[in-house]
Amino acid sequence: MTFDYDLFVIGGGSGGVRAGRIAASEYGAKVGLAEESRMGGTCVIRGCVPKKLMIFAASAPDAAAEAQGYGWTGADAGRFDWDVFRARLDAELTRLEGAYTRGLESAGGTIYKQRAHLIDPHTVGLADGQRITAKHILIAVGGRPHLPGIEGQELGMISDDLFTMDRVPGRVLVVGGGFIACEFATILNGLGAETVLAYRGDKVLRGFDRDGRDLVTAQLDEIGVDVRLGLSPLRLGKDGAGVRAHFNDGSAESFDAVMFATGRAPYIKGLGLAELGVHCGPKGEILVDKYSQTNIPSIFAVGDVTDRVNLTPVAIREGHSFADTVFGGQPRFVDHDLVASAVYTRPHELASIGMTEDEAEARGGVEIYDARFRPMRSLFAGSDARVMMKLVVDAETCRVLGCHIFGPEAGEMIQLVAIAIGMGATKADLDRTIAVHPTLAEELVTMRQPTRRHDVPEPPEHDAPERDMAAPQL
Repeated sequence: MTFDYDLFVIGGGSGGVRAGRIAASEYGAKVGLAEESRMGGTCVIRGCVPKKLMIFAASAPDAAAEAQGYGWTGADAGRFDWDVFRARLDAELTRLEGAYTRGLESAGGTIYKQRAHLIDPHTVGLADGQRITAKHILIAVGGRPHLPGIEGQELGMISDDLFTMDRVPGRVLVVGGGFIACEFATILNGLGAETVLAYRGDKVLRGFDRDGRDLVTAQLDEIGVDVRLGLSPLRLGKDGAGVRAHFNDGSAESFDAVMFATGRAPYIKGLGLAELGVHCGPKGEILVDKYSQTNIPSIFAVGDVTDRVNLTPVAIREGHSFADTVFGGQPRFVDHDLVASAVYTRPHELASIGMTEDEAEARGGVEIYDARFRPMRSLFAGSDARVMMKLVVDAETCRVLGCHIFGPEAGEMIQLVAIAIGMGATKADLDRTIAVHPTLAEELVTMRQPTRRHDVPEPPEHDAPERDMAAPQL
């Protein structure tokens, strides 16, 4: 059978574009791609990139305050002009969108700027009615913000809306406790909004290391975010030009804006997966094997739509591995077990890789190396802020199983630590490394004694069961 394309990709984000570009440029595949919104996807257009730029903007007052601590009189960040920043942000995102578009087109790919859906294992339909056939189809549509399902939720914003606001709200409620909620509360607070963070749990950042969670919560409070744990809105209503939130404790308050950061879900609506029989999980995630192949041999999926590890670099690696496997004849898959990540709060970030202390406690046979101190730079300027360096080490093999850093530029540090941990570094390997002084990172190679140990849990004691005398003895 002759197909229009060797590969058709649905979704123009990081994973889909990487797969299409590698398939076309390195392996000579004829590639088509459909994207209903802007090329670059969530990360480039409404996620990682604009978020990090807003973190930089929100950090300017901290930098000015620190400068005064170093003797710079009159140092002041001045007044933040949202219109100026947004214009520059829009220009940067347009530049990046163009780079993504040119990257695929220069490799020989064809882009259709419209929605696509599956018709059969080798056919996609476009919004304008076109039908296109392909030997292989890759779904890389990512995820979308998940709303909590409460009355009046349409009055709230989602994370995408942060980058297109007409103005910075005077008073804002951020709902959620994950990394998106913590980062966006940090941003809005830094840009001058009175910020309340409401989270139904007892600690923010579920799934991260316990001490890191405590430190991020304390830092949010210290920078002026009103953190309210165990609290969630039950309904929203209009209040003039603002929004009134009614909470589960019976209270109600008014805000200029409410932003939901209550998780994300795979963006599978209208793709035709059920009709075609593509297997999905309980959250709508497309189920794939380690080579990103679905139960239908010609259909693959990568990135957040598979809900494996929802990070942009993971989607890129999955897309590249897919192209190597299917078009390069080099079977490759992504190891999702050791993936570093960072939460870009300010002034200190939380970065992690590998086993958390909660996981270590459940596993047992693990030593914890933990250092807390006030870093030289902020200490001199008069700050009481503390940093944390933590290693999780196998007590028998001395292999480093996890690392957690809370401090300035923690994301930069964890990237380098991730290389060593991925190579199987032991605590002795770190101990042999001569420190670079004075740095924060030197603490990772100077911690000599564990601060605590989690032993292997004893098996529960049970009375010996009565033996059925008629049962055979095996």
